[in-house]
Amino acid sequence: MLRSVLAALLALMLPGAALAAPAYGPELEGFDYPFPVERYAFTSQRQPLQMAYLDVAPEMPNGRTVVLLHGKNFCAATWESQIRALTGAGYRVIAPDQVGFCKSSKPAAYQFTFRQLAENTRALLDKLGIARPILVGHSTGGMLAAHYALLYPKDVAQLVLVNPIGLEDWSAKGVPPTSVEQWYQRELKVSAESIRAYETATYYAGQWEPRYEPWVTMLAGLNAGAGKEAVAWDSALLYDMILTQPVVYRLPQIAVPTLLMIGQKDNTAIGKDLAPPEVRASLGNYPELGKAAAKAIPGAKLMEFPALGHAPQMSDPEGFNRALIAGISVP
Repeated sequence: MLRSVLAALLALMLPGAALAAPAYGPELEGFDYPFPVERYAFTSQRQPLQMAYLDVAPEMPNGRTVVLLHGKNFCAATWESQIRALTGAGYRVIAPDQVGFCKSSKPAAYQFTFRQLAENTRALLDKLGIARPILVGHSTGGMLAAHYALLYPKDVAQLVLVNPIGLEDWSAKGVPPTSVEQWYQRELKVSAESIRAYETATYYAGQWEPRYEPWVTMLAGLNAGAGKEAVAWDSALLYDMILTQPVVYRLPQIAVPTLLMIGQKDNTAIGKDLAPPEVRASLGNYPELGKAAAKAIPGAKLMEFPALGHAPQMSDPEGFNRALIAGISVP
């Protein structure tokens, strides 16, 4: 991880930083994670695949396991602060990279669905002998966690949704249809500058800090490496999955104890830049979306972070970690 941090800082400090930025392999080869990376090899849709994952044990186990599910522009490594806090509180922590993301396989042809990703995750947990974990899903990972709870309600002890997307149907609200090929062309143009600008406005409520830079370097390097076409193609397929499979309609069917943790300054709505201005202004209203989701999910509890954006766990890790641990201590 130190090597990755130093590379990010060097990219900020050197003249012509964009030219000197590192390029990583299609499975993030060259970017170090803060914990040992393990691999789960399996067959899915008639092809051999692998999921990278972190399995971090506590020094004093409390007998419970937390599974952390990352978002679209995140990886298992971005949960570092939460992993340290949770293991410090006695939880075993599993943090996978989903197929199509980060250090996991980038298949050239794969039918990405939330059901498929949930089945992959379930298979990994079965291999590890983990029963009834606490699921914590952020952003797209929140959509995945919700689908997992819908598929396997008896096998989830508690569900925590951190600024999940899919709480509104963007297509139904007016985001125009976008083909996979169009998403692919957009993804080929991703750069450190565009990532930093988007994350500042959406994830961090307009407040950029140098400590976020390693995660920009991680994404930019993945999208600039020798396998960038494979990375961009899977990213395009994933965007299509997200837009066509909103979870909002199924929230009332969630039957496990649920905690919503919502940064109130979030304005995430994928594809809103393609929508007409009058539509764009109505999308991604997380103060309203969080309350509506809490009302729709039977018995759900809502925790709001007034000053934080789409990634409260990264903007205020200490405060978020305290709230998370308190929230999962009593289901």
